[in-house]
Amino acid sequence: MTTSLQAPGRDAPALRPAPNRGATVLAFALAAATTGGAWAQPQPQLQPQPQARPAIPVAAAATPGGAVRELNLTQLGIDYAVQLRGISGTIGIPFNVRADELVTAASLKLNYAYSPSLIPELSHLKVTVNDVLVATLPVNRAEAGKPQTQDIPIDRRLITEFNRINVELVGHYTRECEDPAHTSLWARIDASSTLKLTVSPLKLTNDLATLPQPFFDRRDVRRARIPFVFGGAESPPLLEAAGIVSSWFGALADYRGATFPVTRGELPAGHAVVFVLPDTQIPNLALPSIQGPALAVVDHPQDPASKLLLVMGRDPAELRTAAAALALNSRAFSGDRSSIASFQEPPPRKPYDAPRWVPSDRPLQLGELTDAAGLSVSGYTPDVVRVNLQLPPDLFTWRSRGIPLDLQYRYTPRVRPDQSTLNLNVDDNFIGALPLRSANPAGDRWWNPLAVKVMPDGTVAENRQVMLPPLALGPRSQLRMHYYFEPSGGRCQPLLDNVRGAIDPTSKIDVSGFPHYIAMPDLAAYANGGFPFSRMADLSETAVILPDQADPADTETYLGLLGQIGHATGYPALRVKVGRAAEVSQWADKDLLVIGNLQNQPLFAQWAAKMPLQRNGTSPQLKLGSWLDTAIDFVIGARKREDLAGGMQIAVSEDGRDAVLAGFESPLRSGRSVIAAVTNPASKEALLSALMTPERLKRIQGSMAIVRDTQVHSVLGEDTYYVGRLPPMAWLQWNLSRSPLLLAGLVVALALLGAAVAFASLQLRARRRLR
Repeated sequence: MTTSLQAPGRDAPALRPAPNRGATVLAFALAAATTGGAWAQPQPQLQPQPQARPAIPVAAAATPGGAVRELNLTQLGIDYAVQLRGISGTIGIPFNVRADELVTAASLKLNYAYSPSLIPELSHLKVTVNDVLVATLPVNRAEAGKPQTQDIPIDRRLITEFNRINVELVGHYTRECEDPAHTSLWARIDASSTLKLTVSPLKLTNDLATLPQPFFDRRDVRRARIPFVFGGAESPPLLEAAGIVSSWFGALADYRGATFPVTRGELPAGHAVVFVLPDTQIPNLALPSIQGPALAVVDHPQDPASKLLLVMGRDPAELRTAAAALALNSRAFSGDRSSIASFQEPPPRKPYDAPRWVPSDRPLQLGELTDAAGLSVSGYTPDVVRVNLQLPPDLFTWRSRGIPLDLQYRYTPRVRPDQSTLNLNVDDNFIGALPLRSANPAGDRWWNPLAVKVMPDGTVAENRQVMLPPLALGPRSQLRMHYYFEPSGGRCQPLLDNVRGAIDPTSKIDVSGFPHYIAMPDLAAYANGGFPFSRMADLSETAVILPDQADPADTETYLGLLGQIGHATGYPALRVKVGRAAEVSQWADKDLLVIGNLQNQPLFAQWAAKMPLQRNGTSPQLKLGSWLDTAIDFVIGARKREDLAGGMQIAVSEDGRDAVLAGFESPLRSGRSVIAAVTNPASKEALLSALMTPERLKRIQGSMAIVRDTQVHSVLGEDTYYVGRLPPMAWLQWNLSRSPLLLAGLVVALALLGAAVAFASLQLRARRRLR
C-alpha cells in the first residue's frame, strides 16, 4: 500500500482511534486515556490522567494457565479513601483489557468493613461486574466494625474491553422510618483490595490501522516498556528518527511513563520497534526490500504472539520521514505494510504552543482540556470535577493578584438557604468556597428581588471571577472543583437524590497577560515541564549531545528523556538534533541535553568550571561558591532557597549507583541552558524512574539532583542566570526588590541628582536677580 501524507494543520480535527480488531483482551486502564491523534491540536481534546496516580509496575507470575497479575485499587485509579454512606452508596472501579491478551480467569479480593449499626436482615453489600450481579455479601453483627476479606470469583465471560466493578452498600439502621443521611450508615472499602486476572497471549493480525497497539495500549495502566532494535551502533541521524518515535510513545503513555530498552542486532522478547536501513541485519528476521520510507508490522520470528513494527528507509533521512509520518499520521495507515509516497512536515512550532500547555497568547476554555461529561456531577455525594492544567514553567507571576479563572457553573438551587458550596482546590491547596444559593432566599413572597433565575432545565447559572494563587500552581497542577450539597432530608423524610452540578465548558483560564522570565537553573521546570527544551514543542531549539562511543545505556537514557519531554508537550520531537561532543560548537544557538558518564563524555571535563558537579581526581565533588561570589550576591541581593541542601551537605558515591541531573548556563552562549544527565548502566533506570514517579519527581529541584535507587537529593548551586524577558518597568521593580543595597544606592543617587538640580536652579535664579 502506498500512502501520500501531509501533516495535519494546527486546526485539523483530532484523529479518532481505530476500532479494536482483536478479541476479548486484557489491560488495566481508565476509559478516558489519551490517544495518538491530537498532535496537530493547539490544545488536546483529551484529559490527561490524574497525576496523583502513578503507573506502578505490576508483577506478573507465569502459570500453566497464563500470566497472573494483581492490581490494588490505587493502581486501578481509585487513589482516595473509599467510604460508602447512606442507604445506597456505590463506588465504581474501572479496569480494561489489552488488545493482545485474553482473560482466562478473574477474581476480586475485597477488604472491607461496615457499621455495627446495620441491621443484618435488611443490609448487605452488592458487587456487580458490568451491571451483572456476582456477589451479595451479608453483614454480621459479630464481625461488624472489624476488617474483613472476601474472595469473589468473576466469570471471565463478563469481561469485555472496558469494564466496571460496582460495590454498593444497601444499609438500614432501623426498621421504622430512618434518616437516609444518618452517620451510622457506612461501609469502607480498603485500598488494599485487589483484582486478580489470569491472562493468555492473543495473536493479532498484522495491521497498521491498529497502531499504536499492540506496542502501546492505552488501556494498560502499567508503565509502558517498548524495546527499540537497531542493526548496530546508532548514528546521530538514526537517533533523531528514534527520538521522534520515543517522544510519540512518551506522549501516548502520559501518566504511565515509558522506557525504551535498546538491543543491537538481536530481537528481544515481546513486541518491539525495529529501525531498518539497507545494511541492517538481524538474525532470524527476514527484512523486506526497501523502496523508500515505509512502515510495516510483521510477526516476531521467535514469539508468535508478538509483533514487530518496522520503521524503514533507504537512508537516515528517509527513516526520519517514516518516523515523522508515524508520529503525526499513525491513523492514516492500514494493512501490514505501507509506503510513504510523499510527506510534508508541518511548519515549525511557535514558542509556548505545546498542545498540552495552557496557551500564552489567548484564554483557554476548560472544555478544551476535558469533555463535558467529565464536568458534570449528580447526587449528594458527587465525585470531584478534575481538570489538569499544564502551565508554561517560566510564567512570571511576581506581585500579581493571581491567575484569573472565569468560572461559569450551574447547580440545582437549594430549597432553603443552607451550607451547600462549590469548593475550589488546586491539587491539595484550598482556594475558596462559593455558596450555592436557594431559589427564594427571602421567602416565597410574590415580589422577591433576591430570587434567583432558574433555567429551563431546573438549574441556576452563575459566573464568578476567581484568582488562582500563583504559588499553588506548578508546571503540572490539577484544578479540583467539588460540589457539596447539604442533605435536605431527615428522620422519616426520604432523601430525594435529584441534585446536579456542572462546570460550564466555556469557563476560561487566562495566562496571556504574564511575561516569561525564570531564574535558572531550575531542575523542577525541566522535570515537570521539559523546560527549556519544551519551549518549542518540536524541539527545534534543542540539541542532544551523546558520547562519541555511546553504549546502549546512553541511548536508552536519551530515548527515555525524549519520551518524558513528549509527555510534557504532547507533540513529537520532529526537529531535535543529535550530535557528538566534538561537534558541539555548531549547536551554540541551542539548548543542550548532554548525556553520558564521567568517563565517556568529554564535555563533562571540558565544562567542569561551569558544572555544579566537578571531579577531584577520581572522586566527584560539589562545586562551592567563593567569598567573592558571596559578596557580590550580598550587594545585588541574590536570594537563596533555604529548603534545599547546600554543597557541603551532600556527596556523590563512586560505586556507579548514583545518577546526577545537573543544570547550568551554556558555556557556548549566554542565555542558553545545559541539562547534563550523568548516568551509567547501573543508575539510568533510577533516574528515569524518578522522572516518572510523582513522589520522587517533586524532589527534583535546584541546580543538581542526585538519584540513588529510590532516593532523590537536590542541591542549590551558586550560579544563577535568567531566561526570558520582562517589560522595562517590571524589570526595574524586580531588580530593585531583590537588592536592598541597590535600592538604597538608587535613592541616594536620586537624592543627589535632585539636590544638584535644585542647586543649579537656585544658582540660576540668583544670577537673574543680581542682573
